[in-house]
Amino acid sequence: CLLMGSDCDEGWCPEVVVGNNVTLSINVESREQADKLFEGLCNGGKINMQIGDVFWGSYYGMCTDKYGVTWMINYVKPEGNS
Repeated sequence: CLLMGSDCDEGWCPEVVVGNNVTLSINVESREQADKLFEGLCNGGKINMQIGDVFWGSYYGMCTDKYGVTWMINYVKPEGNS
């Protein structure tokens, strides 16, 4: 599992408040792990992008948890698999 973070500047978050000032990204090792994390983090929060297959070849979703923290869940599928 790989956890990454980034700050939020004026171009992305015009009004920075605690919670939207960072977005956390988690790269996982399976679709099942991605689904479990996504479901848990979205519970009581807001889905920004439903988890699913995306054009860059990953299984990806984005949500804001019940505390206002934004999460990106990403599973990079092995080459040749869909």
